[in-house]
Amino acid sequence: MAESERVVVDFRTDPGRYKHWKLSYDGPVATLHMDVKEDGGLVPGYELKLNSYDLGVDIELYDAIQRLRFEHPEIGAVVLTSGKERIFCAGANIRMLSQSSHGWKVNFCKFTNETRSAIEDATTHSRQAWLAAVNGPCAGGGYELALATDRILMADDGSTTVALPEVPLLAVLPGTGGLTRLVDKRRVRRDRADYFCTLEEGIKGQRAVEWRLVDEVVPRSRLAEATKQRAGELAARTDRPAGARGIALGPLERRIEGDRVVYAHVTCAIDRAHGVAEITVAAPEAAPPSDVAGIHAAGTRFWPLAVARELDDLILHLRTNEEAIGLWVLRTSGAADGVEAHDRALLEHEADWLVREIRLYLKRTLKRLDVSSRSIFALIEPGSCFTGTLLELALAADRVFMLDGAREGDGRPAAVVRLTAMNFGAYPTVNGLTRLQSRFLDEPGRVDDLKGRVGDDIDWEDEVRIAIEERAAFSPDALTGMEASLRFGGPETLESKIFARLSAWQNWIFQRPNAVGPKGALKVYGTGERGDFDRRRV
Repeated sequence: MAESERVVVDFRTDPGRYKHWKLSYDGPVATLHMDVKEDGGLVPGYELKLNSYDLGVDIELYDAIQRLRFEHPEIGAVVLTSGKERIFCAGANIRMLSQSSHGWKVNFCKFTNETRSAIEDATTHSRQAWLAAVNGPCAGGGYELALATDRILMADDGSTTVALPEVPLLAVLPGTGGLTRLVDKRRVRRDRADYFCTLEEGIKGQRAVEWRLVDEVVPRSRLAEATKQRAGELAARTDRPAGARGIALGPLERRIEGDRVVYAHVTCAIDRAHGVAEITVAAPEAAPPSDVAGIHAAGTRFWPLAVARELDDLILHLRTNEEAIGLWVLRTSGAADGVEAHDRALLEHEADWLVREIRLYLKRTLKRLDVSSRSIFALIEPGSCFTGTLLELALAADRVFMLDGAREGDGRPAAVVRLTAMNFGAYPTVNGLTRLQSRFLDEPGRVDDLKGRVGDDIDWEDEVRIAIEERAAFSPDALTGMEASLRFGGPETLESKIFARLSAWQNWIFQRPNAVGPKGALKVYGTGERGDFDRRRV
């Protein structure tokens, strides 16, 4: 999307407003049909033909994933398929990409990556397995959507193929984790993956099975039957409670008042002159419900779930609609005891399906903070409550500043941070480590020592060396590269490769003239011309 066509994107939606997806239910199996409306693009200037998608399509998909997890505990398997005859998905819309600003393309790819990762998280941790039924040609981001599921069935009809044609056709990479999922998740042999990713027409039939690109091919006439059988088998393995009632994810209340974004527990004040967003998360005002029934009755009013929803929406809002705000300053306010009490509730009732979903949602929201290309500072001051779950905000920050003592005339107690059991495994980062483990990477025994101090107030010695104004003076491009390199030390996982490696390379490639120059492949796609490439390697 060009800068002149900038719109404010709202990530809040619900099934009643979906344009591109249809949900249906059959016992423990849900089916999500992709039926993209051609004239339903988020902005003017392109048509979403052949089930190609833009950010608006993915916003609806993300919402559907959330609702399937929270509103439908009876669902043990989800079938992802196309609502159109003989076409699964053509991937990200090329016209949309070619007319979009660089920042829009990068944020689009990042959100799409996170949405695909949410599908995998649902399969692994929510025990809600996803299955793709590929009923027609499946290319680029369409195949990457299928790759995010646990099992892929494909019609064997002589014309249905899977393909990752970005390199030969568009001079870019499969931007939503395709390369990584081929070799790390599906264990496709390197030479076969290399060949596959340079083949415009894709691969079909039994060869796709032999190369591990799909799990099964069946005649088109049997695809629906085979899909139903496989989905039933996957659903039978779930531990989700068939007789439980879900909780409705009602409308998320948010007000935008000039340069302020206000939710029930989260507020954000934007200083445009300095490019700073000051984000404050408030502790709960009341004690948590005394039992699981009370948590279910509270639903979206339960503080940990409410905070997860509000932070999630704010992060997406700032990333997409406030590109020039390069520094996020995190604060907390309220009573640490209240945060600790809610953390105990999350720990004591972790076997409950809803509590599990809330913990997983907090984990995903904190990961979204980790992979945002913004500088993040945390300020620990008198009156703050960086405790347990909220301490993760400080641990996610690039720099933490803590006031030593109290301000003159301020009767509040000195600033402290407090650990809870939630800091020791509930919220791993994309590299699989906790934020404490990442912080003390050179002292692995230090984390074990800290477990003995759960519930204690701990002084955190951090000297304020660079003021907020100085941070804003640095190049945002250099900061983005520096922060992404420093945040994910230690081991690599499929997720860390996607966000710390693939996203970075895709970001760079999207700026190269071979892709987006006047004769770049993205610009001339569909005209009959081929890209005119600068053949020098850099």
